[in-house]
Amino acid sequence: MTKALFFDVFGTVVNWRDSIARELRRFGAAQGLERDWYAMADRWRALYQPSMEPVRRGERGYVKLDVLHRENLDRVLSEFDLEAVGPEDRAYLTTAWHRLVPWADVVPGLNRMKPRFILAPVSNGNFSLMVNLARFAALPWDTVLGSEVARDYKPMPAVYLKSAEALSLPPADCMMVAAHNSDLAAARALGLGTAFVARPEEYGPHQTQDFKAEEDWDFIAEDFVELAEKLGC
Repeated sequence: MTKALFFDVFGTVVNWRDSIARELRRFGAAQGLERDWYAMADRWRALYQPSMEPVRRGERGYVKLDVLHRENLDRVLSEFDLEAVGPEDRAYLTTAWHRLVPWADVVPGLNRMKPRFILAPVSNGNFSLMVNLARFAALPWDTVLGSEVARDYKPMPAVYLKSAEALSLPPADCMMVAAHNSDLAAARALGLGTAFVARPEEYGPHQTQDFKAEEDWDFIAEDFVELAEKLGC
C-alpha cells in the first residue's frame, strides 16, 4: 500500500529551462549584456549529468549539487565569453536553481495528494536547494529526501532505498513520480511503485525523449491533477 510519494524535481515538478533562462536574462539586462540566454541555460543543464558521473563511479567523493552547478557555471560563462563575471555574481547565479517556477498543475495537484500521502522530493538537489525551492514555489513537501540522504546521485540505488528507509517504510510503500522513464525504471527495479507524468516541453524544442510512458508504469497521467484523481485524491 502506497504511503509516500517521491518526486523527481527538475523537469517533473519545475520548469527549469524557462526559469534559468529568465534568471540569466535578468542578470544580463542589469549588466548590459546580450547573449542567447536559452542556449546558455541548455548548455548549463547539459553539463548536469556528466558532472555527477565521477561521484556515481566512486572517482570523486559526494559533493552537493550546488557545488556541481557552480563548477558547471564557471565553464559555461567561459564558453559564452563571460569570464569577467565576478565571484559574487557567480554565487548568485548558482542559486538560480533555487528559484525555479513549477508547472501550473503542480501545486494544485500536490495539495490534493497531501492529505492522503507523505510527499517528498527525491531529487539530486541538496537539502538547502530543495528547501529554498519549496519556499519559493510553495511546494507543500512533508520532508526533503534524495541525494544528500544517500550521499550519491540518482539513479544509484541508495538514493531511492535510503529515502524509503528515512521514512521507516519498505520500498513497496513508496511510489516514484517522474517525467523521466529512466528514473522510474531505476525505482521499479528496487520495488518502488511508479507514476509517469509527461513534460514534453521540459527541453523546449530540443526535447528528444520522454514524450510518453515507455513502460506499463503503475500510473500514467498528463499532469499532477490527473495523477491526484487517479490516486483517489
